[in-house]
Amino acid sequence: MFFKKKVKLHFSDSPGSLKRRLRSFKQVFVVYDSNVESWLPKLNLQGRPACPIVATEDNKNIKTAYEVCKWLLEQGADRNALVVAVGGGITTDIAGFAAGIYKRGISYVNVPTSLVGQVDAGIGGKTGVNVSSFKNMIGLIKQPEFTWICPKLLETLPEKDFISGSAELLKTFILEDREAYENAVDLLSASNRNPEAYAELIEKAARIKAYIVGKDEKENGLRRVLNLGHTYGHAIEWYQHVNGDESPLTHGEAVAVGIVKAAKLSEERGYAAAGLESKIRDDFRRCGLPVDFPCAEQDLEEAMAKDKKADGGSINFVFIEKIGKVRIKKL
Repeated sequence: MFFKKKVKLHFSDSPGSLKRRLRSFKQVFVVYDSNVESWLPKLNLQGRPACPIVATEDNKNIKTAYEVCKWLLEQGADRNALVVAVGGGITTDIAGFAAGIYKRGISYVNVPTSLVGQVDAGIGGKTGVNVSSFKNMIGLIKQPEFTWICPKLLETLPEKDFISGSAELLKTFILEDREAYENAVDLLSASNRNPEAYAELIEKAARIKAYIVGKDEKENGLRRVLNLGHTYGHAIEWYQHVNGDESPLTHGEAVAVGIVKAAKLSEERGYAAAGLESKIRDDFRRCGLPVDFPCAEQDLEEAMAKDKKADGGSINFVFIEKIGKVRIKKL
């Protein structure tokens, strides 16, 4: 499916069906998270040249992207080559960025194996790496040939990673689908981790993101709504990393705290009716997500000042009017 011929998604309930989607590509190179190596045979990717990476925030840097490019060169990848990125958001960000700069750009496909990847990170063409713990400071927007989404790949996803991804799922529905939000809260709060139970919600969230990106690929307007919760979320991630927190929040957990904060600010500025923060806070708790800052808010000021969403000394911040409707205003 296309949105303005920019964002293409394929959904499947069978991992083995990926092979059919790759038949038209003569040179296929796999870049994968070493944690999901067992999925390669199930995806019919065995026998393809494959490059494992350690998909952590510490390794999400220009050095890792360079090593991927060096590997592609050693493998003889030409301008018509295709990179297949298999893993979560860190993997698709690194592999997509490497594909975007190798020989001034070759094609790539995303095969997200995490919930956050299937509903958010693997869709939309944002690629990049971190700089000094600041998120995604070097990158580019390059659309994959398609993003292949198979909820069955979530079967072996660790509980903590599933919960982390649920924050992005809920975020997407807060933007414009209250009914789906309530359905997701009910399912998540019941601790149902059967991927098949989430297939419809995953597809719905993925299509919402693809639609938004198709309308505003370069994030000049509408696409900014996808940053709901991320201003504070990224700052929390930075703070915990530079301070060596032994049990840091995951990306999704940090975003969840940021969404609760956005709800609070929305009430304080009169954009939302009283009770919004309380509802979202309660819903997130039921879903197993954190809702409180792990540090003092003033400790996040340095990271927020360097936020990519900053413009002219202020930040384009996503406020919540109600579940299903948001607005962007300067913070």
